[in-house]
Amino acid sequence: MVALAGLDADPAAVLASGRPREVFEEMVSAQGGDLSVDLPTAPHVEVVTADEAGWLGRLDCLSVGVAAWRLGAGRARKEDTVSASAGVVCLAKPGDVVEAGQPVLELHAEDPDLFAGARHALDGAIEVVDEAPASMSLVVDRIGA
Repeated sequence: MVALAGLDADPAAVLASGRPREVFEEMVSAQGGDLSVDLPTAPHVEVVTADEAGWLGRLDCLSVGVAAWRLGAGRARKEDTVSASAGVVCLAKPGDVVEAGQPVLELHAEDPDLFAGARHALDGAIEVVDEAPASMSLVVDRIGA
C-alpha cells in the first residue's frame, strides 16, 4: 500500500498529487463500496466522560475496539451482520487535558440495549493522570529508501 500510494517519495508532494486519495477510492471500489453514499447515523448515542480532571494518560485501544464490536461495528462470526452506524468516536486523545465530566468517547448504536456491554468493555480503559504524560509522536518511523 505504501508503494501504491507513492509514499516512497516526499510525503507532502505525494499528498498534494492526490494519488493517496485515488488509491483509497480504488480500494473502496474493489470491495464494492460507494463513496458517494453517506454512512447511516446511529439512532442512539451515549457519551463516556472523564471521571476526574487531569491529563488523559491512556486510552486502551483493545477495550475501545471491543466496545465498538459490542455496539455492532464488528462481527463474532462471518454470518453476523455489521452495523454501518455503530462505533466509537474518540473525542479526546492521550495527552489532552480533560475536566471531570468532560466527554471522552461517544458510543453509537442502533440498539440502546448494546450500551451496557460496551460500557463494561471500557471499564478501566480511560486513565486520567495528574501530570502531563510524555508527548508521543503520531509517526513512529518512516519506511522507505
